[in-house]
Amino acid sequence: MKTKIIAIFLLAALAGAATGCVETVDGRSQAGVPFGKDRIEGRYERSPAQVLAAARAVLKFKGTLTGDNTVNNSLVGRVNQTTVYVKVDEIDSAKPVTRVVVQARTGAGTDIDLAADIEKNIGIYLTAH
Repeated sequence: MKTKIIAIFLLAALAGAATGCVETVDGRSQAGVPFGKDRIEGRYERSPAQVLAAARAVLKFKGTLTGDNTVNNSLVGRVNQTTVYVKVDEIDSAKPVTRVVVQARTGAGTDIDLAADIEKNIGIYLTAH
């Protein structure tokens, strides 16, 4: 009986140790499991303003835009009960090369397929406009 109780406490401690905080692409932290890939990166030969406008349009089309930070060029949205973070950075100012990082988190887990879909749709939007 004592070994069963000890085993239950050890499993509970292990479960507690596996959870923690995950840093989002906009610089904040969120509770969740830090294991697993949750972000996709893309690079485009456009200005950061154009890429940010495309990301806004895609998030509004796919779900709802819940946060828009113009200071650090980041967006937060909700798509199918998943929180999506988008960060836009200028890589090279001589020729306009912009990096976009899309991160999708579902509570404690990740949704890499949704992050890839959002990043792909940003690229499609940029080619169409």
